[in-house]
Amino acid sequence: MKIQESGENYLETILILKNRNGFVRSIDVANELGYTKASVSRAMSILKKAGYLVMEPDGALVLTESGKKRAEAIYERHNLIAKFLELTLGVDEHTATQDSCRIEHIISEESFSRIKKYVKKAENGQ
Repeated sequence: MKIQESGENYLETILILKNRNGFVRSIDVANELGYTKASVSRAMSILKKAGYLVMEPDGALVLTESGKKRAEAIYERHNLIAKFLELTLGVDEHTATQDSCRIEHIISEESFSRIKKYVKKAENGQ
């Protein structure tokens, strides 16, 4: 199912918080993104309907297999694009991170694939 950029941001944030804290609730997502609890609740409902996450009885948000796969793909794009901006253009880390957050949602698969190859080569000193 196609989700909007905001949905992708939520999935990525849930993955990051899970990796950082081991446990994610809606309030954690709201605090991390600076959104209202109501906005996060609406978004979680949409992501649940799309099959990307489940909410446990204790309030924990758990990514489904497809949700985790989608979140990891978005996170990989985010990190590699940021690294590319830093390596090739000398963009500072903060700006590269902010810019990659927007670029990751609209970049073509072809361009991303080439960025990925470039960064891998650069990391291996080639």
